[in-house]
Amino acid sequence: MIVHLIIKGNVQGVFFRATARKVAEKNNLTGWIKNKSNGDVEAIVSGTDENVRTFIEWCWNGPDKAQVEDIVINEKLGMAFKSFEVKRD
Repeated sequence: MIVHLIIKGNVQGVFFRATARKVAEKNNLTGWIKNKSNGDVEAIVSGTDENVRTFIEWCWNGPDKAQVEDIVINEKLGMAFKSFEVKRD
């Protein structure tokens, strides 16, 4: 399963990306995560259905100081990744 996520709320400046990478690696997921200029966090995550769902569930809470308001989820086709990385523009 491959999903594209837009995580909305107070999700920047709270270690969301770094913690998400640890959660992704723990769940054998690949893909990437980055901050968007509008304050959202964007990610593409690839892995087994169960592990991707576990990651999405974690995203609803995020790290301690995050306040997630919404997650826009779109399933994708293709695009295999070798690792999970934090992207910086």
